[in-house]
Amino acid sequence: MGQRAVREALASGLLMQPWRGVVMRSSDALKLKTRAEGALLAVGRPAVLSGPTSLALHGISASACANIHITVPYERRIKSKPGLVVHQGYYRPTDVIELDGLATFPVDLALAEFLCDGDRRTAFAALDEWLRALPPDHDGKLRENIRDRLEDRRDRRGIHRALTLLELATGKAESPPESILRLIVVEAGFPVPEPQYELTAIDGRLLYRLDMAWPSRRIALEYDGYAAHEDRATYDAERNARMAARGWITIRAVAADLRDSSQLLKDLDEAFRLRST
Repeated sequence: MGQRAVREALASGLLMQPWRGVVMRSSDALKLKTRAEGALLAVGRPAVLSGPTSLALHGISASACANIHITVPYERRIKSKPGLVVHQGYYRPTDVIELDGLATFPVDLALAEFLCDGDRRTAFAALDEWLRALPPDHDGKLRENIRDRLEDRRDRRGIHRALTLLELATGKAESPPESILRLIVVEAGFPVPEPQYELTAIDGRLLYRLDMAWPSRRIALEYDGYAAHEDRATYDAERNARMAARGWITIRAVAADLRDSSQLLKDLDEAFRLRST
């Protein structure tokens, strides 16, 4: 284009410069692949896309993040910049794969690292999402691979947390918020609930599939996502009544409860108290 044309395009907003040495079309700035490629150019080699960026490139929606995460070897002194988070870590060349033309970690390594030092809830939801997408016979192998990655990890911080989250994940949650809700109640000290519990009639017919439940206490916890439950207040109330007739207490959670779970946990605690008397 030439320097003059580039300067004019930058001034008009047609192009943007997120980091020094990198220019991209403004219309492409929200595309993950474009931002990831630009970040690799800004940092230079050796570097590898990691954390939530790597997981998002593998197709895990729960890890979607505005910032691009990159890992460089310890000997490289690269500072983070707005929109670009730089981590230092040890990795072998064999730990890097090419995905859509970009250097990134394979999904088992990216999950192991993120379970150790990423946002706890996001990491757990990402793991649950990936497990759900796998064929049932691949579940055990992924868990084994993640444990091997954790064992090889030089930085031992966060490993206990990662193993705890790995043990809790089932791959049965139907959305990232359901995974996060499960983590919230377990970390609050409640027993681990059964995900996607099927409530059947005497003749074996499926009546309801509950997001999570404690069958021995007949307590159900349902997540009402906006898209799935909009204009369903009447239906949900009728369902709650039918569940109550069968001896069940149903507690419903919404998106706001993921940000502030105090009232939800109070309601759940009251349900457990009633069922323990």
